[in-house]
Amino acid sequence: MEILLDDLYELMARILLPFVRLSALFLASPFFGARTIPVRLRVALAVLVTLVLLPGLPQAEPAQVFGTDWWLLTAQQALIGFGMGMILQIAMSAIVLAGQNVATAMGLSFASSVDPQNGVQAAVVGQIYLIFGTLIFLATDSHLMLLKALQESFSVYPLDTAGGFSVDFMADVLEFSGQMFETGLLISMPVLIGVLLINIGFGVMTKAAPQLNLFSIGFPMSMLGGFLLILVSLPSAFVAMEELFAVVMGVVFDTFGARI
Repeated sequence: MEILLDDLYELMARILLPFVRLSALFLASPFFGARTIPVRLRVALAVLVTLVLLPGLPQAEPAQVFGTDWWLLTAQQALIGFGMGMILQIAMSAIVLAGQNVATAMGLSFASSVDPQNGVQAAVVGQIYLIFGTLIFLATDSHLMLLKALQESFSVYPLDTAGGFSVDFMADVLEFSGQMFETGLLISMPVLIGVLLINIGFGVMTKAAPQLNLFSIGFPMSMLGGFLLILVSLPSAFVAMEELFAVVMGVVFDTFGARI
């Protein structure tokens, strides 16, 4: 069977553009873009998912491969994928912020380890919250809804139409970022208030009995009380994280034109 060069270019145009959008999503989104996942595995997964989604994508007029229009369309696909992934990264950052606030209140901000999600140093308590957040992200099938939103995005942002995000979209993302970090503060609020009350109690005790060594007694008790408060507040934190991902996925679907 003879394969014409034009047919080969058309096939490349149909495959490469969805692959770029999907690769950008995997690079920017949590779990898929974790540093612990090898790059070859991410590329192989992107190719596999692209081939699975390809038959159901809307028909588009293929652009000339490596032409000016094709490069503009490629940049658009990368922008769309990064936009979807960064919305989820903001939610994960809010969860890490909650853990960082708790660690600082307990005096454990110096206890850090390598963040497997981003490959940087982060507080151990923040890592615990991040692990819980990742498990809830998977348990609520948010990763599958993310792929569903990606599939629907090809109807809203076709492969043969160049365009970008509006100013309103950027404003919505900034507002959404503020809401997410507010949610992160609310997740850590029970522990913060509890540790604050413990410190106030030790302050009163030190004032009443100056001979007490605050550093030898108060610091271990603050850590012990903090861990107990984390244990007690975890059920409410799990509910807050689940609601957080529900809101995030609603934003992703609304932004890219589909509905849950």
